[in-house]
Amino acid sequence: MLEVLGLGITAESVYRGLLERPGADVAGLGALTGLSETEVRAGLDQLIDMELLQPSRDVPGQLRALAPDVGLELVLRRQETELLRRQQELAAGKEAVARAVASFSGLRSGVETDGAERLVGLDSIQRRLELLARDLREECLAIQPGAQSQASLDASRPLDEDALARGVSLRVLHQDSARNDPTTRAYAKWISELGGEIRTSPVVPHRMLVFDRTTALVPIDPTDSKLGALCTTTPGIVASLVALFEQAWGAAVPLGADARTHQPGDGPTPGELELLKLLAGGLTDEAAGKRLGVSLRTVRRQMAALMERLEAGSRFEAGLKAAQRGWL
Repeated sequence: MLEVLGLGITAESVYRGLLERPGADVAGLGALTGLSETEVRAGLDQLIDMELLQPSRDVPGQLRALAPDVGLELVLRRQETELLRRQQELAAGKEAVARAVASFSGLRSGVETDGAERLVGLDSIQRRLELLARDLREECLAIQPGAQSQASLDASRPLDEDALARGVSLRVLHQDSARNDPTTRAYAKWISELGGEIRTSPVVPHRMLVFDRTTALVPIDPTDSKLGALCTTTPGIVASLVALFEQAWGAAVPLGADARTHQPGDGPTPGELELLKLLAGGLTDEAAGKRLGVSLRTVRRQMAALMERLEAGSRFEAGLKAAQRGWL
């Protein structure tokens, strides 16, 4: 009946049970509704998320169900507010896309305009990389999210080797997930052996290359490589990208250190902490996996392990216990 408000059948049954028998525990609700303990806990989680359950003022630690005429009206108002927000975001997004398209439509491929050049096609980007690598004198900063293809690594190998042989400082930031990709991990270790510095972090900014802090190469749209790359020498943009790199670099872990090492009783690893933050921020398992560069199965496995460590019966309880321990 209440699915139109986003309230699932299980959660609705638990809600009716609490209205019928205020103060009932999980076992009592299970007996009343015919649901399993897992289903009751899942229903409670959803009711808490929708704010249909509130802390009892009479019994500390106990939850009370809001009366339907109050609670369901609040749910409906929140949905109306959320719908309005999404409509405003959509309008703003359309306006931003229109401005971006208008801006880049005048930027022809291979023609520099106001310190920026649009590069379309892998061959065009590779040619520019070869020229920039040849002219490198001091430093190259790179952020490489996710695993890299063998073809991309093969194209980069001679450029990296030549730059390092000339004494150029090379710092590369990967995601932690690169430690689990044999091809990317082997290439990163090869760079380290030649004198480059490699660090990893659970979440990194979008892909970028900065040459001697004067020229930067970034994707026009990180989600659509077909749009090409933007090569810019505009001082303000380059300086901002360098500052972003340094901030991310300072929070990353050297490749030689094991970012996954964990001892019983320790707090969460950086990857686990980032996962908790992403899920607590409302991201789905799939979206969190994309941000972390790991599979959906890995996200669920890590969350199951965290719930076990926290001795939590549900994700909501895991979030509460993580907050109580100061993790969040």
